[in-house]
Amino acid sequence: MSAYQNSEQMKGDFYTQKFEAGKRDGTLILNMGPQHPSTHGVLRIVVELDGEYVVRAEPVLGYLHRMHEKMGETQTWGGFIPNMGRVDYGHPMAWNWAYCGAVEKLMGIEVPERAELLRVIMTELNRLTSHLLWWGAYILDLGAFTPIMYAFDDREMLLDILQRPTASRLTYSNFRVGGLQMDVDDKCIEMIKAFIPHFRKRLPMYKDLVTDNLILRRRIEDIGIIDQDMCRRYGCTGPVLRGAGVAYDVRRAEPYSVYDRFDFEIPTQTSACSAGRYLVRVAEMEQSMRIIEQAIEMLPSAQGGYIVDKAPKPAMKPPVGEAYFCVEGGRGKVGVYVVSDGSKTPYRVKLRAPGFSNLSAFAEAATGTLIADAVAILGSLDLIIPEIDR
Repeated sequence: MSAYQNSEQMKGDFYTQKFEAGKRDGTLILNMGPQHPSTHGVLRIVVELDGEYVVRAEPVLGYLHRMHEKMGETQTWGGFIPNMGRVDYGHPMAWNWAYCGAVEKLMGIEVPERAELLRVIMTELNRLTSHLLWWGAYILDLGAFTPIMYAFDDREMLLDILQRPTASRLTYSNFRVGGLQMDVDDKCIEMIKAFIPHFRKRLPMYKDLVTDNLILRRRIEDIGIIDQDMCRRYGCTGPVLRGAGVAYDVRRAEPYSVYDRFDFEIPTQTSACSAGRYLVRVAEMEQSMRIIEQAIEMLPSAQGGYIVDKAPKPAMKPPVGEAYFCVEGGRGKVGVYVVSDGSKTPYRVKLRAPGFSNLSAFAEAATGTLIADAVAILGSLDLIIPEIDR
């Protein structure tokens, strides 16, 4: 953490001035970020400390703003798809799907069944990579190095799988309006089938090594309470909401694509603390594997088609109108709203980022906690800063 170097720098900063105006005697105004490793990107949090206790905290955004929504108004409908992979590098498939789904809804396009099932498979594989990235990095934030090595070992296997149909390992843009850019080959399916039993054997080891570790439990249990009332007030979704005991998951509550065909559970915890959010994400990895196995069993032959006949071109001109489509991302409810004026570029693109709402609850949850606990709370939210500061 770094404090301001001199008073002149402090005078020119709005957030510091605001905190200084309400500063109590004996407290310290401190910056957490925007270069602090626990903020995972250029997120800055201004905190007022009384000793080691947080009196006030306020996230400051704007250091990574790239105007994605405005860019959507200047690119073609199809040309904007790669932007979605840059909004959330943790779970880009979800954002790809939300955007393509909104445009398909606007144009009345029905995606082939094989394409729908492949979207499910790839998005759930990507959810696993997202949760593994969070798991390893979270434990690293709390002081343990070994788990991230195991997490990235398994994650690399998943990236090898996803690289085959997407030709990418991070910022995916394989989805297209009407289906997919590329089909999945038999080798890829074999790799998926081999990975699932391997990963199932690893989860008990993760539990013994980390989840049941007394040191971790003392760091996250009963820390950072975000209860149902706070979730409603701030619009929290995903594991943050399910960690407070609400079994809301877009895949079940507002089924899209073919998710209504699958048998899977919505993990919840009632503790509403950092440990509850941790346990929800760990349990979700098993549910993603269940969905993938069922989708592979349902997958029709390659003759089923992975994209609609006469698929729209990037410079397509959807009819005048508006559409909204939402999916369940790794961090919660991802929503995309588009408006068409009949031209080859969107009139308006609005993105609903779950991380923004989840981060909004941090200031209240961190108040009164130790600064070390604030790190545990922040990590439990699984923030991806490019998604929040889009």
